Amino acid sequence: CPMKSRFPWCMVFAVGLLSVVAFVAGTDALGADQPQGQPKVELLWPAGAPGAKGDAPADKPTLTIWLPEPQKATGTAVVICPGGGYGFLAVDHEGKQIAQWLNSLGVAGFVLEYRHRNRGYGHPAPLQDAQRAIRTVRARAAQWGIDPRRIGMMGFSAGGHLASTAGTHFDKGNPDAADPIERVSCRPDFMILCYPVIAFGEEYTHRGSQRNLLGDNPDPELLRSLSSEKQVSKDTPPTFLFHTDEDSGVPPENSVYFYLALRKAKVPAELHIYRTGKHGLGLAASTPGTSTWPKNCEDWLRNQGLLDRPAKK
Repeated sequence: CPMKSRFPWCMVFAVGLLSVVAFVAGTDALGADQPQGQPKVELLWPAGAPGAKGDAPADKPTLTIWLPEPQKATGTAVVICPGGGYGFLAVDHEGKQIAQWLNSLGVAGFVLEYRHRNRGYGHPAPLQDAQRAIRTVRARAAQWGIDPRRIGMMGFSAGGHLASTAGTHFDKGNPDAADPIERVSCRPDFMILCYPVIAFGEEYTHRGSQRNLLGDNPDPELLRSLSSEKQVSKDTPPTFLFHTDEDSGVPPENSVYFYLALRKAKVPAELHIYRTGKHGLGLAASTPGTSTWPKNCEDWLRNQGLLDRPAKK
């Protein structure tokens, strides 16, 4: 979707107000259409994804919906992008386990299985899927007991690149769209980036991710557009980042330069570089020191007010 689009501010206010009212009214029914602890898988594009090359499961990106226990629910949601170098998806330790951890904090988790190279897709399909995921959660926020102003994007490795791309390429929605999901914004309200691929065309770039997404000889302008540290603006969402010093697959410079760009744009950000741990740690439960990142992230979410359950009105 384009980075800039016109959208009447009165309509933004009206849609937002109605969504918030619906969220407050719907929290008591949180999870009513979904068995507790049982995730539900839904097609991201029920009528077919844009640019689909066929009608096989590989052509149909999905959201797996993990809702927290109603008594814990905070109204915050996170779309989770597993890593895999844009060639596969690590949906267990960078998807399911992450959603379960978020549920323990009262946060809804939506694991995005986006299109990638091994399914026959490069740019722009993954970004289309990520933007659609944010729109879907926001448009259906009341159904899932979610505050439409508390929808974040989380990504690991190449999934971190996808999340950061969604956080730097967004619009307010198309008010004239026939599909109500396309009428709402695809901007994440916050981001959590875990050992993310960020930069393209640099010496510390993860070449496999760049090649899988853009091919062997990408256009220089497209390369720059998808190098996330070069696309940060004052409208980029607040961000939590973590990386490890030992990561040789995706060097920590990726997180460092994104953090510096956020600082320059005066976007609230927090960066943790841990000493130990190879690439692809997930929750890092067995890595001393680095295993504290989920608690640090929890504290960051709490400091942002994202773990506070809104008072009923």
